Amino acid sequence: MDKLVDNKMINKIEKLLQEARTHVTVEVNNTLLRTYMEIGKLLVEDINLHENEENYQNKTISMLSKELTRKFGKGFSRANIWNMITFYKEYGSVQTLSERLSWSHYCELLSISDKDKRHFYEVECANSRWSVRELRRQIASSLFERLLLSDGEANKQKVLELALKGNEIVKPQDIVKDPYVFEFLGIPEDKPMMESDLEEALVRQIEKFLLELGKGFMFVGTQQRVTFGNVHYYVDMVFYNKILKSYILIELKTIKLMPEAVGQLNMYLNYYAAEVNDEDDNPPIGLILCTDKGNVDMQYVLGGLSNNIFASKYVTYMPDKEQLIAQVEAVLSLKDKEKK
Repeated sequence: MDKLVDNKMINKIEKLLQEARTHVTVEVNNTLLRTYMEIGKLLVEDINLHENEENYQNKTISMLSKELTRKFGKGFSRANIWNMITFYKEYGSVQTLSERLSWSHYCELLSISDKDKRHFYEVECANSRWSVRELRRQIASSLFERLLLSDGEANKQKVLELALKGNEIVKPQDIVKDPYVFEFLGIPEDKPMMESDLEEALVRQIEKFLLELGKGFMFVGTQQRVTFGNVHYYVDMVFYNKILKSYILIELKTIKLMPEAVGQLNMYLNYYAAEVNDEDDNPPIGLILCTDKGNVDMQYVLGGLSNNIFASKYVTYMPDKEQLIAQVEAVLSLKDKEKK
């Protein structure tokens, strides 16, 4: 009896059903977004007509919240109705909304007042298919500011490019952030830690670590052996980035960056280029994650190497968002002064 139904037939039917479900989900989401947009439009127009009436806006939203909740159930809290108003104000002129983003995604995005920054998260969220929780985490970890400061400087052109296109992965330095945020490990800020313990903790939370690393990363393994003569060495963590078509070798340092760590990683990269890479692979990339880059002048440590090696600080807590914003603004202001 099992042979009466061909496996190919089953696969085709499963594909049709899956496509139908996806189509229905997209249509429901689009209808919901359009409906909330229309509700927002109606409210904005009504409030504008009564702008001279004292407290009309708050009274209307409170009344609507109670009445709509009574008739339609959840989803019509005062906060959500405010979101519909803001949704119309911010996206009413946008012809096409992303079908990859749900209403909950847009509610998170509406919390960002800076339009360039909001558009960056919108593009990245759609391209990377972040869940609402992942989007919330990326906003809280100040991904936008960290990418702007990743190469040690920021400029208005870079702000505009990030805002319009998201984080495009074209060259090795595009995958680098500074700092990397490992708040998901739940490690107290001042707790001393061995490199092996940090590695094990990252492996246990590999999905969250991959989210922090960014687009295109695939986990290969830990303690990958590299042999020179009869001597064995071990790379802490190895990934492959399918966008860059490159192996990414990561060395973890629970101390500040030391020059010898760069030399060792350079040796590993030479080995991977000669012994591991396939013909279609691009040169491997090295990344050192350390607690502090200290006073080491990166120009002298990393300069002159044929391999792409980067060093970034990591922290086990959410960075101070206001401090990062201030750093970006300070760099932008300095760049403007230099041009004058």
